[in-house]
Order: sequence, then structure tokens, then C-alpha cells
Amino acid sequence: MADTTDGTWESLPVKLNDKILETLDELKFTHMTPVQSACIPLFMSNKDVAAEAVTGSGKTLAFVIPIIELLLKREEKLKKMQVGALVVTPTRELALQISEVMEQFIQKFPQFTQILLIGGSNPIEDVEKFKNQGANIVIATPGRLEDMFRRKSDGLDLASSVKSLDVLVLDEADRLLDMGFEASLNTILSYLPKQRRTGLFSATQTQELEKLVRAGLRNPVRITVKEKGLAATAAAQKTPSRLSNYYTICRSEDKFNNLVAFLRQHKHEKHLVFFSTCACVEYYGRALEVLVKKVTVHCIHGKMKNKRNSIFADFRTLKSGILVCTDVMARGIDIPDVNWVLQYDPPSSASAFVHRCGRTARIGNYGNALVFLLPMEESYVNFLSINQKCPLQQMNPVSDVVDVLPKVKAMALADRAMFDRGMRAFVSYVQAYAKHECSLIFRVKDLDFASLARGFALLRMPKMPELRGKTFPQFTKETVDTDTIRYKDKNREKQRQKMLAELKDKVILPKRKFEKNKAWSKQKTKKERRKKKDAKRKRGEGSDVEDEDMKELLNDTRLLKKLKKGQISEEDFETQITSGPKSKHKSDERGQSSCIQVEAT
Repeated sequence: MADTTDGTWESLPVKLNDKILETLDELKFTHMTPVQSACIPLFMSNKDVAAEAVTGSGKTLAFVIPIIELLLKREEKLKKMQVGALVVTPTRELALQISEVMEQFIQKFPQFTQILLIGGSNPIEDVEKFKNQGANIVIATPGRLEDMFRRKSDGLDLASSVKSLDVLVLDEADRLLDMGFEASLNTILSYLPKQRRTGLFSATQTQELEKLVRAGLRNPVRITVKEKGLAATAAAQKTPSRLSNYYTICRSEDKFNNLVAFLRQHKHEKHLVFFSTCACVEYYGRALEVLVKKVTVHCIHGKMKNKRNSIFADFRTLKSGILVCTDVMARGIDIPDVNWVLQYDPPSSASAFVHRCGRTARIGNYGNALVFLLPMEESYVNFLSINQKCPLQQMNPVSDVVDVLPKVKAMALADRAMFDRGMRAFVSYVQAYAKHECSLIFRVKDLDFASLARGFALLRMPKMPELRGKTFPQFTKETVDTDTIRYKDKNREKQRQKMLAELKDKVILPKRKFEKNKAWSKQKTKKERRKKKDAKRKRGEGSDVEDEDMKELLNDTRLLKKLKKGQISEEDFETQITSGPKSKHKSDERGQSSCIQVEAT
């Protein structure tokens, strides 16, 4: 810890409350980190703070301690329903983590209550909890907090409760903006009093964050904490100095085999494995559960609703295990004793790469990170070194690699759920690749789809726009008819069979064929021509009006139009209309009635 500390808590220019010092001692936080020694005195002396520090540098305590100190110094004691401090953070895992740290400190201050407002729980339960126990400290994610402000009809007037606010903290502030919470933040800020202390904490500074600093902070003190000995150099890296950062190059079809071999060789360690999409987490996570024996494997991604909090809490307590996840776990999350961060897919944004790595080597500990790259992606290493000040060293190829893909195929053949997961994972991977921020390196047109499909252990190629019209001689489709693969879940299979039977009984009408890549206006003209043609045919087939009578009818109509325009007199009209070949009384009646219809129209 010696390299990352910056003096004891007693050496601060402002004295901390004795009970806070006791808690720090119990938690074995004997020394401060640089971000703590810089932020705490300023925050406590009523300054606004905008702090940038590498991930894992102890930012949480840098605002938890000042929050408690500022609330203790209030002249008017907070009442049950008065909110004195608000902490907003982008993910529920990070909010949960901050809540746990806060809870440890306010145990010695029973006058303060806190509430956690995050997604994944019933909002009405949160309202009832707030009404019953009150909350002086609120820790929340933006979406749920914004929703709580609109719950006046349920008996919660949060807008009135925050009028007493002293401190606002935006943790991982740059990520709040990245994730599209800007509108929610603006709504939340509109309810808060202008006279307050505000702290912005982030691992990186962005232009959007700069706008937020200008809008929400009054003469802020900017704090940038860098690694010792690196501050003056141009290559000041953004990752912790005790992090060993590696990369390895392997083909698409060898990638998963390499990952499994690596995890089998490091069974007794704790790993985070990052994938680019939720579907990939679902698919590969299930495969790893089967292939890496006697190891606890958990999965977390953003589309999970209720399970995420319990899975995260379980994994934190494990001594060893694997957490398969998306970037929902990339920021601010503090999981003890993570040995390796494995990036199976490079993240869509370069800054997320740094944040992912920062889940290990935290608060002065050692850690390792490894990213798997395809041969065409090797230039990403130089890009990270220049763009993110994040140098990587090449790792020797993983030894004892076994081909596990046939086993993954067998899993897909045995259960349709696994087959479905594989197809969804492949499609989502290609779509995510197409949206990569670093599009000069990660180009869809460079992907070898046959090799990629083999790496996903697919039984056949999926139907998707990127593959339309292409053939893949290097990919061997399985001979089995994939429609015959059944779900292991009997209820699900029963439902599928019922749906197939219904489809079989349905009369399938032929689809209208539209010419592709043709202007809509031209298609419409064609449609109108067809309508006219059909009408003409019907007249020929089903009408009781003979051709001669039709000519007579048209002639009468023309005469009527001329009369209306004043081109002929009424006398001429009468003469011409009665002088035609109308020997039959029936024809006279038909002609006259038809004229009346035309006149009416």
C-alpha cells in the first residue's frame, strides 16, 4: 500500500469526527489515497469538486466521509423526510456498493437514515419504504430517482424532501452521460436547490462532462490524480501502475478454445470475462458452466432485471470463480481480489477498455488483464497505447488448448434453448461489431464469417442482412434438420409444437411481390395501371352493357359536358341526343338514366 497512500487520516488539515476515524480503523483503512487526501478537505470546507482519478483509486471514501461530516455540521438537524445528501451513479451494482460503504459509516450515527433507489425492485415498495423510515441520504440510479420525483400521487413528495439538500455527488459522472442519462439528470437537477455542494467524480474527463461542470458547479476545484512518477511524462497511463496488461492474437475459431484453456489453468483464481453483448454472455456463460468443471460461473448483463443484485452480491463474496458479463460491470464496481480481467471481445469504446481493466489492481493491489484480438485487430494495441495511454504487452499463446467446440455443438443439438442462444449471440456480435467506435480497425467487411461461425460452434448460418446472397464453402453445415431440435424444457417444447401445428393449419396466402430498389412512386403507378386493367376486364366479362350501348353512353356524356361549358345550346343538345340510333325503348331508358348519374356526379 505504501506507493498509493498519502498520509494518515490524522494528517488531514481538517479534523475528522472520532466515530469516522473509528470506522476507518475497523475497516483497516490506515492511510489515505491521493484522491482522498485531495478531495476530503476541499469538500469539507464547502468547495465544489470535480475530481478525475484512475479507476480503483478510492473515490468512494473521498465523498462518503465529507457527506457525513457536512450533515453533522448542519445547524438544523435533518428531520425524517428531509434529504441532506444525494448520490447518483450509473449502474445499480455501483449504487449497491456505495450503499454498503455508507451503511458501514452511518452505523455509528443512528440519527441518519439512508435509502437505495435502483431498478430491479418494485417502485411502490421503494415509495412505502421512504414514507415509513424516511431518508436523509439517498443513493440512486438516474432512472429510478427520476421516477420517484413523479410519485406524488402515491403519497411521496420527493421534490419537497430535497429542498433541504446540502450535498450532491455524481459518481462516474462521465459514464452517466455516456449511457444517455443526460435528460434524466437535467430533470433531477431542476428539483434540487442551487445552494448546495456538488462533487463530480470520474475516471476520465469528456467534453460532455465539461459542460456539466460549468452548468452545475460554482467555481469548482479541479482535482486530477495521477500515478506517482508519471505525472510529468507524456505517456502518463490511465490504468493503475500495478496492473499487468496483456494481449493475445488468435483466429475466430480458436478464440473460445483459448479462453477455456486459460480458465482451466487458473481455476483457483477470480476472473471477470467481458463480452460485447447480452446474448453472447447468455450463450458463452452457459457453455463455460459445463466446460470449466468445479468452478462457480455467474452471468450478469443489462437485460437481467431482478437477479442482478443477488448475483453481484454472491460473486463478491467468492474467493475464486468466473463472472461472465457485459460493460454493465465495467465502471466503478469494486469486487474484492479479482486476479484477471479477460476481454473476450474488445469494448465498443476505447475508454471502456481502461474501465474494464480497472476492475483489478485496485487500491494498490496487483492485478492482470488480457484482451483476445483477431489477427486483423492487432493495430488496436498501438491505438490503445496512443489514444488511451494504455500500453499492452503480448502474452505467449495459451498452452494445452483442447478443441471444446464439438461439445458446444452437442449442447445445441441436445437443447433448442442452447441452439437459439448461439444464433442470437452470433447475430448480436456482428451487429455490435458494425457499431464499433474504432471503425477503421474493427470493420465488418474484414470479418471471416465462416471462421466466426465455427468459433461460435453454430450448426448452420443464421439468416441476417449481412450474410444475404453470400456463400460459405469453408463452413460445413450440420446434416441434422435444426427444426427437429427439441427444448429440454418440456413446457417450452409443448408450446413450440402447438405453435408449429397452428402454422401448419393456417392457409398461407402468397405474398405480394414488390420490385426491390424501385421508387415507391413507380410502384404506385404500376398499381394504378393494374387497377384500370382489372376494371376493363370486369366490364368485358360481367357487364350487361353492350359495346354499342357503351359508345352511345359516352357520346351522351360528351354532349352534356359541352352544354355545361356553353359550347352548344340546349336546342342543339336536344337535337343531337334524340337523333342517335335509339330505335329500342330500353336503350332510351338506359341512356337517359346513365346521363342522370353522370350529371349527379
